Amino acid sequence: MKNSNSNPKLILLHPYIQKQGSSNRLWLLAFISFFTIAFLLTLIYTRESIISKTTAISTTVTGPSSSVSTLGGAPLPTTVINTLLHYASKSNESYHMAYSELKPISDVLRKCSSPCNFLVFGLTPETLLWKALNHNGRTVFIDENRYYASYFEELHPEIDAFDVQYTTKISETRELIASAKEQIRNECRPVQNLLFSECKLGINDLPNHVYEVDWDVILIDGPRGNGPEGPGRMQPIFTSGVLARSKKGGNPKTHIFIHDYYRDVEKISGNEFLCKENLVEHNNMLAHFVVERMEENSFQYCRNKSNTSSTKAPSP
Repeated sequence: MKNSNSNPKLILLHPYIQKQGSSNRLWLLAFISFFTIAFLLTLIYTRESIISKTTAISTTVTGPSSSVSTLGGAPLPTTVINTLLHYASKSNESYHMAYSELKPISDVLRKCSSPCNFLVFGLTPETLLWKALNHNGRTVFIDENRYYASYFEELHPEIDAFDVQYTTKISETRELIASAKEQIRNECRPVQNLLFSECKLGINDLPNHVYEVDWDVILIDGPRGNGPEGPGRMQPIFTSGVLARSKKGGNPKTHIFIHDYYRDVEKISGNEFLCKENLVEHNNMLAHFVVERMEENSFQYCRNKSNTSSTKAPSP
């Protein structure tokens, strides 16, 4: 007969088994703690490394001028310039400049001391090219169309464009030039701050800082120059001559280019206010003048009076 004793039995665990379970838990806890600390240290190190690199980049960009020149102050390589000129001259735009017109302006910009101040009358197919070629300098565009200037700035935020209201007509060229010559000792004197001038050929409604800049290069490729009712380019030509002669600092010489020089208005106004004696090169499409700074009490546009042209009425 089997023993059917149902008394409860006491089960004893060996102390070694208890110690082994506690040890495993301690090792697991130590393992997790180690990797947690390693992860935190890696995170902190990575964050400090990123901040350090960001600070270094920021210092290079916004720091001393030597850092700026090292990072982005170098001139464009010749191959880049030639490529830009090539593709700009091959543009499908109807009224783009030819290579022979782009090259002289590009050469002057290339030799201009950095930063170069470049003022352009007219928003044209070459606008982005001028900005690129003067990438280390200040380039400002003046256009007759307020809406187009605003649209162009919105499309290309890196462009500084201002609009101006021209008050002249091509049919009035002879009268306007005669009036300016009569007022040469007053409102239309060759050395003055045009911001306060009432000369009919002077542009006096640009932003104040435009008159304070010593412009190194000026390109006149606007406003419209066709038809007797068009504004013509007498105002920007006269204004450019005054800005060049009235410089307070910088290079005493200003390079002034007139596009569409084959037209009567451009040629007559250029000879009158920029002077034949200052004409260094030209063809039918582009004239290049170099105008020097004058003393404040100077009261003649050209040193050689015989260089001025007659004020016959231009053909429309």
